[in-house]
Amino acid sequence: MINNILPHKEITLKKIFSFEKTPFNIVMMIVTMILLAGFGAGFINYLMHGHHAYGVTREHPWGLLIAMYIFFVVSSTGLCIISSLGHVFHIKSFEFIGKRAIFGAIITIVSGFAVIGLEIGHPIRMAIYNTISPGFTSAIWGMGALYSVYLLLIVVEFIFLSRDEHKWSRLFGMGGLLVGIAAHSNLGAVFGFLVGRPMANGVFYPVYFILSAMITGCYLLFLMYGYRYKMEFTIEMEKFLMHLGRLLGLLIAILVFFEFWRFLTAIYGNLPERADTALYVLRSKSFWLGEVLLGMMIPFVVILYSKAKAIKAIIYASAAGMVGIFFMRYNLVHDTLIYPMQTMKTKEYQLVPTFIGYTPTITEWAIALGGIGICLAMYYIGENFFFLDPNKEDEYFKNYKAEE
Repeated sequence: MINNILPHKEITLKKIFSFEKTPFNIVMMIVTMILLAGFGAGFINYLMHGHHAYGVTREHPWGLLIAMYIFFVVSSTGLCIISSLGHVFHIKSFEFIGKRAIFGAIITIVSGFAVIGLEIGHPIRMAIYNTISPGFTSAIWGMGALYSVYLLLIVVEFIFLSRDEHKWSRLFGMGGLLVGIAAHSNLGAVFGFLVGRPMANGVFYPVYFILSAMITGCYLLFLMYGYRYKMEFTIEMEKFLMHLGRLLGLLIAILVFFEFWRFLTAIYGNLPERADTALYVLRSKSFWLGEVLLGMMIPFVVILYSKAKAIKAIIYASAAGMVGIFFMRYNLVHDTLIYPMQTMKTKEYQLVPTFIGYTPTITEWAIALGGIGICLAMYYIGENFFFLDPNKEDEYFKNYKAEE
C-alpha cells in the first residue's frame, strides 16, 4: 500500500547493513555511528540538566545549536532553490536532479528541527502555544510556521516526483520554493530586526540568507553526486556539474561583493558598537580562515582557474566550502552577541564594555555534530530505499533527452 503512495525499493534490516565494504564506506559508517551516539548522549545530558548543560548565558543567549540549526535550514532552502531550476523552471541541465535534491532538502531541515528541538526549553509546549496563540508580530514565530508549511510542501513534492507525476510535483515545487524563500528570508529578519544589535540590524541578512543558501545548495549537490558516482561521471553528469560550477562561481562572486560592502558600511563613520564589532570580526582567524578562505576563496579560485571543468577538484573544494559555511553560521550568531548590552545609565559610573566570550560545551558539540549524523543516516537510508535518480522511461526525462 505504501508503495502505491511513495514508490520505494524493498526495505529490510539486512539490506541496511549490506553495503560495499570500501574503506570510504566503512569510515563513513563508523563516523555516522559515533555522531549518532554523541547525539544520544547529548540528548540524555540535556534531559538531565536542561540549559545548564550548555555554555550559553543571559549575556550570550544564542549558541552553537542555533548556529547549527541555521546551517541545516540554509542547506535545505538552498537545495530546494537549486532543484526548482529544473522541474519548476525547466532549465534543461537541472531537470534530472529533482528527487535527490528535494530529498536532501527534507533530511537537512529534519536534522535542523532535531537540533533546535533540544535548544528550545519546552518544544512540546512551543508547538501547542504556537498553534493556539500565534505571535503574528514575532519573526521567530513566522519562521517556525513557514518552515513547518515548507516541510509539508516539499514532502508532498517528493512523493509526486517519485511517482513521476510532474504536473503536481511542479505545483508543490513552486509552493515549496515560495514558502521556503519566505521562511528563509524571515530567518534573516530574526537578525535584521535586532534593533539593539547594530551589527545585525538592517536589510542585509534577509537577502544574504537567500544568497548563501543557494551557495550551500551547490556545495551539497557537488558532494552528493560525487558520492553517487564515486567520482566517475557520465557525460551528462559532467555537463550538469560544469553548469552548476559556473553558477556557484557567480554566486560566490556576488557573496564576496556583499561581504565587502557589509563591512565597509559597518566601519564607515566609526559608529560605536557597530564599528567595534566589525573590527573585532575582521581581526578574528575564524573569519579569515573559515569564512573567507574555506567558504569562498578556495572554491572560487578552483572554479575560476579551471573554468568549472575540474569537477573532482570542485568537489573537494565544496567539502572545504561546507566547513566554511559552518563557520559563517557560527560567526553569525557569535558576532551578533559579542558586544555587551549596556544599561541606559546617565549619572552612575559604568565600566568600559568588554567583548563577551562564549565556548560551546561538550553537550552542545555532541548534539550539533549528532545532527550531521542524523542527516548522513537518513541520506544513506534514502539512497538505498528510494529511487533518487530519474526514471529513464519517464516521459519528462525522455522529452529532455529528445530536446538535447
